[in-house]
Amino acid sequence: MNSIRTRTRRTALVAAMATAAFLLAACGGGSGDDSGGSAHEGPHGSASASADAGSTPGSETGEQAHNAQDVAFAQGMIPHHRQALEMARLAPDRSASAEVEDLAARIEKAQDPEITTMTGWLTAWGEDVPQPAASNASPGATEPMPGMDHSGHSGMPGMMDGQDMAELEKASGRAFDTMFLTMMVQHHEGAVEMAGTEQAEGRYAPARALADDIVTAQNAEIAEMNKLLGKQ
Repeated sequence: MNSIRTRTRRTALVAAMATAAFLLAACGGGSGDDSGGSAHEGPHGSASASADAGSTPGSETGEQAHNAQDVAFAQGMIPHHRQALEMARLAPDRSASAEVEDLAARIEKAQDPEITTMTGWLTAWGEDVPQPAASNASPGATEPMPGMDHSGHSGMPGMMDGQDMAELEKASGRAFDTMFLTMMVQHHEGAVEMAGTEQAEGRYAPARALADDIVTAQNAEIAEMNKLLGKQ
């Protein structure tokens, strides 16, 4: 089933990228809307508080209370965010669009600190922190980016698999921009889905606040990316 789902997703990605390529080219390489801030830039202070060290999910009361869903949210969103950062960090050397480069920089600026915040929660709770996947390059091969082996997380909503990431890494110019935007829309949609589960089932107030921020910011960026792809 996983292989069927992966092939279906890749077919959809290819179709979406082919449809968007011509429209994206019309956008040109001019600078983006200099609004002076990211959709991510908001009050994340409530999401940075840590839980009592060594606590058991569901055992606390008040603002420090957390449950198994809060743990699952942090353990899932950390690798999800890491992959978004890997994608974003490819843009400066490959993109032909100032708008895409600006978006990628904003994604990195927002999500990197969120990884730190969620890592702090898991550490305080005595839970496992997901580790970046080790590079599995063969001797003599071009060295991939750290963590580019995504086979262990490809079933997570919106996550790209290793082949998707390898194709993005090889692309350049407008082909890269089309692929990046199409993949990042799907990636953001997955993050919004995961955050929605936290909103509905989570208990830890800072985690729920972060989920709210993710839904708001990433839905705004999805609209921005679809506009760049010519889908609005």
